[in-house]
Amino acid sequence: MALYTIGEVALLCDINPVTLRAWQRRYGLLKPQRTDGGHRLFNEHDIDRIQEIKRWIGTGVQVSKVKNLLSEGGGEHHGGWREHQETLLHFLHTGNLNRLRMWIKERSRDYPAQTLVPHLFNPLRLRLQSPQPTLQALLGVLDGVLINAVSQHLAAARKRPGNDALVVGWNITDTTRLWLEGWIACEQGWRVDILAHPVCQLRPELFVGQTLLVWCGDVPAAGQQEQLQQWHDQGMNVWDLRN
Repeated sequence: MALYTIGEVALLCDINPVTLRAWQRRYGLLKPQRTDGGHRLFNEHDIDRIQEIKRWIGTGVQVSKVKNLLSEGGGEHHGGWREHQETLLHFLHTGNLNRLRMWIKERSRDYPAQTLVPHLFNPLRLRLQSPQPTLQALLGVLDGVLINAVSQHLAAARKRPGNDALVVGWNITDTTRLWLEGWIACEQGWRVDILAHPVCQLRPELFVGQTLLVWCGDVPAAGQQEQLQQWHDQGMNVWDLRN
C-alpha cells in the first residue's frame, strides 16, 4: 500500500497540514504511521478517512463530534444512537416535553438533519408505531414536537439566501416523515415550504413557477420513478427528494 507524507496528503485532500496535525493530536481522528525520524506517513485508508471527516464537517458537524460518526466505529456509533433513543423515550414517558424540546434543539446544533433523521428519529418513530394506545399516544406527542422543531428550522432558513422549493408528499401516509425530509432539504440550501397534505395524484401544472421536491417514500413505485424522470426530461422543476 502506498504511503504519503503530510505535505502530499495536504495537496491530495486540499487541506492545511496544521489542520491534519490538530485532527490527530487534539481530536484523535487520525493515526498515521511514523518513519524512524518521526515523520508522519498516511496510507489510502487515512486519505479516505480524511475525506469522510471533511464531509461531516462540511455538513455542519462540530469537529469534536466527528469521531463518533466515522464509519470505522460503526458498532459504537449505533449503540450511541440507541442510547439517544432511550433518552427521548424517557422524556416522553415522563411527560417532560420541555426537556424533550431542548434536547432535540441541542442535538440539532451538534448533528445535521441528514444524520439525526436516519439514525435517531426514524428508528425511534418506527419503534413507536404500534397498535398499542400508549405507544400511539407517545408517537403523536413526539411527532408534534418534531414538526414544531422542523418548522422553526425552516423559518430560520427563509432569512438566508437560497432557492425556494415546495416539498410535496406523493402517495404517502406519513406526514411527519415528509417534514423530516423537508428539514434535510432545508440544510442542503433550499428555502422550504411543506405542502401540508400529501397528494394521491401529482399534477405539477398546478404549481406554476415553483420548484417541487417530491417525497414518495423510501422505495417509490416504478411508475412514480418513471413519471418523475419524464417530468425532469421535459424541463420541469420537479425533483425526487431522495436525490
